[in-house]
Amino acid sequence: MVVSLPRLPHVFSMYRRLGIFFIFTLTLLYSGCSAENVLSGAVLQSEEHAFRIMEAAHGLNHPWGIAFLPDGSILITERPGGLVHVTEGQVLRVSGVPTVASVGQGGLLDITLARDFESSGWIYFTYAKEVPTGSGSYTTALGRGRLTDNTLQNWQELFIMSNPSSSGRHFGSRIVFDHDGYLYMTIGERGERNRAQDLGDHGGSTLRLNDNGEPAYGNPFSDHVDALPEIFSIGHRNAQGMAVHPDTGLLWLHEHGPRGGDEVNIIRAGNNYGWPEITYGREYSGGPVGDGSTHRIGMEQPLVHWEPSIAPSGMMFYTGTEFPGWQGDLFIGALAGKHLRRLVIEGETVVHQEVLLQDLVGRIRDVAQGPDGFIWLITDADNGRLYRLEPQ
Repeated sequence: MVVSLPRLPHVFSMYRRLGIFFIFTLTLLYSGCSAENVLSGAVLQSEEHAFRIMEAAHGLNHPWGIAFLPDGSILITERPGGLVHVTEGQVLRVSGVPTVASVGQGGLLDITLARDFESSGWIYFTYAKEVPTGSGSYTTALGRGRLTDNTLQNWQELFIMSNPSSSGRHFGSRIVFDHDGYLYMTIGERGERNRAQDLGDHGGSTLRLNDNGEPAYGNPFSDHVDALPEIFSIGHRNAQGMAVHPDTGLLWLHEHGPRGGDEVNIIRAGNNYGWPEITYGREYSGGPVGDGSTHRIGMEQPLVHWEPSIAPSGMMFYTGTEFPGWQGDLFIGALAGKHLRRLVIEGETVVHQEVLLQDLVGRIRDVAQGPDGFIWLITDADNGRLYRLEPQ
């Protein structure tokens, strides 16, 4: 099933949103506060739940990824190269973070804990890297380190993508571990679209790796002479959201289209997801991409796509008990759309969508479920914020 737009809101919902916006605007005029400060603590109504949005931290410099430590504290990457530790109401700076290439869309990107974190202590990161230093060529890399007294130690660089480029675009990159302990990593095609169809190039692909950065055994192209052994799927433009389905173990991924054509897919070994041969997007100039095809034999159709673009970033399945009406739903942050998107899933079909927080918090870069069962999100800005959604 392909859905291009969410269900139109009821008239009442539209007026309610306008009323919230009007109240916030009056408050801003009379208090001089920011919209985000006014919002914190507000109670909002969704189709399933009334919920409260609470600000947990601010002053974050373009935050990018979220990871929860076992004690409930939070690590947040910042694209310019910082790592912060939010604990007991404090925002602490982590030292020892390796230098990254903060260029264009690149920098310090995603973060996740090892599946055996309690025993190994490994924290994994993706980031943009200049290779060699001073060359003006950049790549996407994977590394890991251990956190001791808010210092990152024992740094290991595990993987560097092939074919560095001077482009500052489409680095990706999200990382997740699946139920079998394999690490999946997305890499954008760096704005050089034909790379996404080249099995000899990591650009525009999803990788499947062991936890040490080596290619996973049984990868679909490992026996192809001209293919890179890390590649799991191809035909991606710039994937910035990935999550493992809690029941099926299947890998779900979303990626940016150009002008329209953002899409959600289930990623299976060896599949080709079409970019740039097929897309529902258009060139930024308004013309078709290539010959304008949206279907081609041997290339996958998205489960859902959006026109116009919402610029999706971050993704998670909700499995907690705090919001029982949302259990099993897929949540996606939107940058251009400035909202949190809820997708209702039945099997492998998106049957309904709801827009939450429209224009209330800004560009949502990542969304995650905390060990408390609440939903946490970060906003992409030079004064980015960490928010918590909790039931009213």
